[in-house]
Amino acid sequence: MAVLEKNTMLNLAENTVKAALRLGAAEAEAYVYDGQAVNIGVELGQISKTNRIIDRGIGVRLAANKAIGFAYTNIVNDQNAIETVVARALGAAKASKPDSDWNGLPQKKPYGATVGTFDEKIVALSPEDLVKVTSAMLDAAGGVDKRVFPIEGGVGSGCVSAAIANSSGVTGYDRGTIVECSLAALAKEGGAVTPICFEFNASRNYRLDPEWVGREAAKLAVSALRPKPVESKTAKVILTQFALQDLFAYTLMGAIKADSVQRNQSPFKGKIGEQVASENLTIYDDGLYPAGLRTSVFDGEGVPRQKTPIIEKGVLRNFIYDSYTANKESKESTGNASRAGYLSTPGIETTNFHIASGNKTTEQMFSEVGDGLIIYYLQGAHSSNPVSGEFSVVATPCWRIKDGEIAHSCRGVMLAGNIFDLLKNITVVGGNERQMGSMIAPWVIVENMRVIGK
Repeated sequence: MAVLEKNTMLNLAENTVKAALRLGAAEAEAYVYDGQAVNIGVELGQISKTNRIIDRGIGVRLAANKAIGFAYTNIVNDQNAIETVVARALGAAKASKPDSDWNGLPQKKPYGATVGTFDEKIVALSPEDLVKVTSAMLDAAGGVDKRVFPIEGGVGSGCVSAAIANSSGVTGYDRGTIVECSLAALAKEGGAVTPICFEFNASRNYRLDPEWVGREAAKLAVSALRPKPVESKTAKVILTQFALQDLFAYTLMGAIKADSVQRNQSPFKGKIGEQVASENLTIYDDGLYPAGLRTSVFDGEGVPRQKTPIIEKGVLRNFIYDSYTANKESKESTGNASRAGYLSTPGIETTNFHIASGNKTTEQMFSEVGDGLIIYYLQGAHSSNPVSGEFSVVATPCWRIKDGEIAHSCRGVMLAGNIFDLLKNITVVGGNERQMGSMIAPWVIVENMRVIGK
């Protein structure tokens, strides 16, 4: 199936809005989505499956008497189907209660430019090309150590196009690509088996390094052999990007969303301008970050993406908004409306949550810790309390740092604490920045972390 052309998608969005207004909507928005992906799966050390996914559709959001209705369809080449989905959305609006806080769809604003978010080389990748990439990743892992056993992973490529139009004059089109590979591996020695160790590589351009992913996953697995227990104590720890992503996704990222603040579910409410973190910590939400995995021209309702300061040298500066929450406070949207393609109405999400890096090397950070832990992965972060910030997680695997060097892997380690206290205890920010999903971050050193051992 060929990719929908730009003009086709824009015309479809604009004609859907016209149909909605003709049928009685006071306001209307149409979001057209065209996504295509190829995935190669790995299970138990073997390439297990290849699949191609094509997902195309249109989501219609409209207002009638300040009541909102939404419907979607995956039939985009039939005018009757379009009018049917509009009628369903209008019926949903008429069946809903008016929302006194509804203040209209966003107005048109000029869009900025994105850099490094589309690559024709990715579009041209065939399943056979991705199988070769997968084989290279597996071969690299197998070449590290015979004790390594890849468990699962895969390689995938995708291309997504989106067009939006609304009755307030918004029209926009954007497209992007992504290619990624990942591998989870463990190591076996005698009757002992390590925890699963994971590594990945993802890019908006075709700059994939599957051999590195395979080698790193295997090296981590081997280094996790022969773990030793650690005593319960308060310690310095290095949190890698994986660990930070796990912790922040369920706590900090929710606390800066305007809807959480407005529902009194954020401990940051009323603290704009106050010191909420260490002076070493600066965080931006940057929807235009060059080649960022979450970079796009506009958000899920056609508002331009932007770079928003969240915390600057420990001081809370802003929350993130969509149009609805911004209107409730007579503010401007920060371009953080997000949607699951054409299947949902917009909700607030971070884009590229960027922790500004420092200049410390990994060796300097090990030396700074002296005697402590380095934490790669966490289990149980999803059970963190997003309102209070309390967390209790399993660090598996993790490694002991002694005399400024990695001494051995550890077993039976838990971390407990409060994420908002943790922010104040970040003493060193490294220079080894990389992106994990919606987060761009280096390693950080946290003091006074409560470590529970066996």
